[in-house]
Order: sequence, then C-alpha cells, then structure tokens
Amino acid sequence: MDDPPKPSWLERLRAVALGEPRDRERLAALLQAAYRRNLLDADALGMIEGTIQLSEMQARDIMVPRSQMDTIDINDPPGKFIPSIIEIAHSRFPVVEGDKNNVIGILLAKDLLRYYAGEEPLNMREILRPVVFIPESKRLNVLLRDFRSSRNHVAIVVDEYGGVAGLITIEDVLEQIVGDIEDEHDFDEAEDSIVPNSSGRYRVKAVTEIPDFNERLGAALSDADYDTIGGLILHQFGRLPKRGESVVIGGFRFVVLRADSRRLHTLLVERYQEDENQAD
Repeated sequence: MDDPPKPSWLERLRAVALGEPRDRERLAALLQAAYRRNLLDADALGMIEGTIQLSEMQARDIMVPRSQMDTIDINDPPGKFIPSIIEIAHSRFPVVEGDKNNVIGILLAKDLLRYYAGEEPLNMREILRPVVFIPESKRLNVLLRDFRSSRNHVAIVVDEYGGVAGLITIEDVLEQIVGDIEDEHDFDEAEDSIVPNSSGRYRVKAVTEIPDFNERLGAALSDADYDTIGGLILHQFGRLPKRGESVVIGGFRFVVLRADSRRLHTLLVERYQEDENQAD
C-alpha cells in the first residue's frame, strides 16, 4: 500500500499559522517560526518575505539613477557606441537624442547581430523598441505584473515633472524576491573582491582576506584563526551553508549568495544593527 503524500511546505505553513495573521508583523513572525521549525528552508523564507515586501516598495527605491544609466546617443556612429556595448555587456540600452532626458527608444544588443554579420546596413531608428515610461511611485508588485503581461524587461522612471529619474529592469524587481541575480563568472574573474551595490550592501568573494575586508569596510574581524572571510563563515556555521543562509559576525550580516557542494563562492554583506530583526 502506497504511503500517503507528504504535505507541501505551504500546507505545513498553514498548520503552523493556527488561524489568519492579523497584520504583516504577525505574518512575519509566523514565517520565522516556520523556518525555525524546519517547515521552510532559507530560500523559501527569503522569497516569501521578498514577495511580501514587494508591495511596499516603489520604483524609486531600486531604480538605477539617471546619472548611472548606460545610454547610447542616436547620433553617434556605430564605431563609437558598439565598443561600449561590448564592454558593458547589457542586453538592453536606452537610446537618447541629445541628453538623458530625451529617451527615444530601447536598443536590444542582439539586434546588432545582423549589422555585424554584414547582412544589412545599420539603421538605428528602425530597430529601436518602444520605451515604457513609469512614475517613480509605481509599486513593484504592479510593475512586475506589467512586465510579465507586456513582455517588456526595462522601463524608464520619470519624476513628477516628466523628467527622466532613472531606469528599472525586471531583473531589479525579481532580485527583491530571490536575492541578487549575478553573473557569477564575471564577478569571480573580477580583480576587486569587494563590490558595493546600489542598496549600500557589498558583494564579497569568500576568498577575500580578512585584513582586506577590515580595511575596506572598517571592520574589526579577527584573523587569528582564519585567513579568509569564507573560512570565518564556515567556522560560524560549523558546516557548509546553503544559498540564502545568513550569520551575523562583528556588526555585519553575511548572506550566502553562491556556494557549491565543496566551498563558498560569494557573500552579500551589510551592516547590522543589533536591535533589528530580533527573533520573537
């Protein structure tokens, strides 16, 4: 006789809840309780919390500011902008005419393949995709739904006066749910072991020497027993942690971004206040 099917993690979470939560704080506490009782793993907990937070965030919270946007001027010859496209390696670029306040279209890098193959001359205006403009106040959960329904992957954020405030991509929104979506090979090959991101956190290679980490972030982690940040993290866990698991050491929270069955690769690091996120 076959064994009855095991309940899903959602069914087990519902059993923990013992009734509907009255507010988001209560829901967060229930999720944390489910995690502590091994009804949710770290990845599932992080994604649920990220989904809940999505409805509270606006485009302005995570957009790439206008000053940091990588754009192409429609009047530049291919010999000027194509090397930049290759170096930056984005898949989509806003195309402007004159300045960044005048975005006239979106260029998909793949649309340049025919030009490179010599199949046809490049007419930039003909291959541009339409621009999607959104207000700074647009909620991220609504934006994600719009991205999915329209199949657009990028939007230009405008301020209350109609000026360009920044740029946001579907990847930026999804990262609020699943964590940083990185090209790990690019980062692994980069010379800098500590790379800041737009949210004030740092992407850190596990092989980063502890003295280098201390100097860069103003930390005071001990290197008496371990040489690298990865070694220190492994010691704290007492095992090889999985993606999404975190630990607090010396005023910093370390979140595992990438690890395989043998070693840690990449960590997300942020400063930690002792009075935040205390367990209920």
